[in-house]
Order: sequence, then C-alpha cells, then structure tokens
Amino acid sequence: MKRIAIQGIEGSFHDIAAHQYYEGEDIELICCSSFELVFDTLRADATAIGVVAIENTIAGSLLHNYELLREAPVTIVGEHKLRIKHSFLALPSDTWDDIHEVHSHPVALMQCRDFLRQHPDMKIVEATDTAGAASTIAREQMHGHAAIGSARLAEMYGLQVLQEGIETNKHNFTRFLVVANPSRANLLRNILTTDKASIVFALPHEEGSLSQVLSVLSFYKLNLTKIQSLPIIGREWEYLFYVDVLFTDYTRYSQCIDAIRPLTSDLRILGEYTHGKECI
Repeated sequence: MKRIAIQGIEGSFHDIAAHQYYEGEDIELICCSSFELVFDTLRADATAIGVVAIENTIAGSLLHNYELLREAPVTIVGEHKLRIKHSFLALPSDTWDDIHEVHSHPVALMQCRDFLRQHPDMKIVEATDTAGAASTIAREQMHGHAAIGSARLAEMYGLQVLQEGIETNKHNFTRFLVVANPSRANLLRNILTTDKASIVFALPHEEGSLSQVLSVLSFYKLNLTKIQSLPIIGREWEYLFYVDVLFTDYTRYSQCIDAIRPLTSDLRILGEYTHGKECI
C-alpha cells in the first residue's frame, strides 16, 4: 500500500488526482492542512509519496510550491493533469434563495469568478481547501452557506448539487507533481518511458545569459514546455529559473544538461519522469 501525502482532505482535487494517478492500487491518504506540512511529512517519512499541485491553466503557477520543491529532499517521479470541474454545493434543504455566502479555496473561487459575478449578493469566504469547505458546511449544518468544489463532495458529505460546471473555462486543468524521496525514485518511475525533466538554475546578471541557455536547449532539440522565474531572496534582481523540458532522446538530453551547466550556477535536476496526459 502506498502512503500519499496531500494538501486537503478526502474528496479534494488532490485526493482525486492521487487516486487517478495510482488507479487500481491501494493507497492511504495522509491529509495535511498546508503544502508545508506535505513536505514536512516527506522529510519525516522516506517511504511516503507526495502529490502536489504546481500550476493551473487559469490561475497560473503556485509559486510557493516551487520554493518548497527546491528546498525539500525530494525528486519528481511523475505528473498528473486533472480536468477541474466545479459544482455549487449546499445543504439538501436549502434553495437558491437561501444562499447568501459561498466558501472555497481561493484558487477555486478565482476559477469560478464569472459565475460569482452573476451572484454579487453572495459573500465570498476563502477556505483552506474545497473539500474542507464542503465538510464544514455539512458537519455544522450551515444553512444559507454554499461550497464550491467537486460534485463528488455532495455524495461524500450529504450535500446537494445546485449547479454543475460553474468554472469559467471548460478547459480548466491543474497539473500535479508526484514527488518522493530520491532513494525511491527509480522504483516509482518508469525509466523506459521517461521523456520529461524539471530543472532549476540561477544565471549571472549579464546580458544574454538566458538566451544562451535557451539556444543550447534548441540546439539539442529539447521542447521547452515551461519556464518560471522567482527572485532569489537576499540577492537583489537575481532570479532562479524553473524549466520543464520534453525530450525523445535521453542521451541528447543528458548532453544538453552538461552543456548548460557551465552557463548557470546552482543547477539542480528536480526530477526526470514521464509526462502526464490530460485526464477528463
């Protein structure tokens, strides 16, 4: 049985992503109230696996999770892209006219902003996660309060679905990373299908330093799928660059890493894994 640390509780999108990624396998969830606690769990238990959201097609990157990923003694062993479908959930006895307050995670609220604009009289309240908001409303019988989250939460917590598909963009996906202790990496990833890597590096504060690295990636025919910069604390106007690349030839990929290493500093490979397909 795999022990999976997630941010949130049962019924959250992290829970759904973990079960889809390890479909057909027995897993035990370790539910954490924050992403910091997810990584603390992985530090304390080398056998645990983490499933962590890293970016959404509407809300963008979860910047703090990049920092947590770089600082933690873990490696990326996989990724999962989950279609995010939001529903409007309330107690079974409530009607639309009763609802005056809506609770959910800030990212979920952002993903449903067009829906919320249609209901300006509803007070918006941020929660730690979507499933937690639904669970609290059900447990405390909070009449007049609604939650935004997966329709699955209605069945789990005895709520009703007042409306489905309230997300603004119907192509709303969240990308999750599967992370684990480096000692377990080869056991958890399929080396034969590895075709993606995530790396992080710093660059000298010089003209053309980034373009040199990008030129090398192009020369070795690596497909740059993501680049994210974050400031280096304490070093004004210097940045870390988080880069995702796809490749078809592992040897050429390795040669490319060797070629860009002298152009960068503090280069670290965060993980080599199989790219994830979009799951509806």
